[in-house]
Amino acid sequence: MKAILNLVMVCLFSTLAFSQDKPVKIVFDVTSSDTKVHESAIRHIKLMSKAYPNSKFEMVMYSGAYKMVVKEESTVSEEIEALAKNKNVDFVVCQGSLNHHKIDDSQLVFGVRSVPDGILEIINKQRQGWGYIKEAQ
Repeated sequence: MKAILNLVMVCLFSTLAFSQDKPVKIVFDVTSSDTKVHESAIRHIKLMSKAYPNSKFEMVMYSGAYKMVVKEESTVSEEIEALAKNKNVDFVVCQGSLNHHKIDDSQLVFGVRSVPDGILEIINKQRQGWGYIKEAQ
């Protein structure tokens, strides 16, 4: 009985250890203009990308979150620039949101790229098996 229990425990812990090493792909959805949400989102992607360096993370910003990536308005520009240097982290902003607010790509924080549609970007990532996290407060 003790041998069976030990075998079950070994299998359980082996499975848990293996599942933590398996790379994940997560897309973060940010729409808020609230700087507290921006700071929280950056904290999450920073911690997760550090804890899971073999995984992929993409933050998609649209609607009011466009300010998060505009050089003159962002409260997290330094963090974005630093994180964008990592091969496993991408920051993208909706071109439609930029057009609506008359922002061009030259005004974006270094490391941020635009995509035609933020919502469609998220949908495509989900179709490719990416997990989804909505950043809000």
